[in-house]
Amino acid sequence: MQQASPRAFNGLVTQGWNRAARLYNTPILQRLAYRPPQDEIIAQLALNRARRIVDVGCGTGILAARIAADLAPEAVYGCDASAGMLKQAIARSGRVEWRHHRAEDLGFPDAAVDAVVSTHAFHFFDHRSALAEFHRILVPGGLLAIVLNNPTGRFARALQSAPIQRLAYFPPPSEMRALIEAAGFTVTEQRPVQRYPIPPVLVPDVLTVARRD
Repeated sequence: MQQASPRAFNGLVTQGWNRAARLYNTPILQRLAYRPPQDEIIAQLALNRARRIVDVGCGTGILAARIAADLAPEAVYGCDASAGMLKQAIARSGRVEWRHHRAEDLGFPDAAVDAVVSTHAFHFFDHRSALAEFHRILVPGGLLAIVLNNPTGRFARALQSAPIQRLAYFPPPSEMRALIEAAGFTVTEQRPVQRYPIPPVLVPDVLTVARRD
């Protein structure tokens, strides 16, 4: 099987996250930007009683460590392409198996896990290759839950310019649904992340939940 390629300039992005790892852990940034989608993901995992879970693009490991502590599943894996992020993740929790892998090549056997989750990282992946990899490692009926920014208006046009797309691309919800379904999943839910009282327009991210066919 031919190894999948990452998005163009993926190495540059990874180096940037190596340097940004400490800033990523800032409590105010985590509380406003990252904790609400993590809460949504944990709720989905609890509802589905997933036992073997992979957090792809795990960063410094906050979500994966929360999954291990709050849900106590059989196994939790945190995968990231950034060694700098993983260094902090390893120090955070010994209950998670941390792996230095790209989303397009996670290194698991076929049908090895019950759930694949990812928050605010999918825009850096090669979408089709990553989704094919998620499908491969999930058991039939396995859970896929992804949170992705959904910029709109002038901000969206700036983010989605051709040069930026070589680094990261934020597919709108309809395109995200189509990509996931084309990869062999059935989308079961798609909606904005709840951040009450912060209005969605300020942090326009969307949760997409699907099942592996």
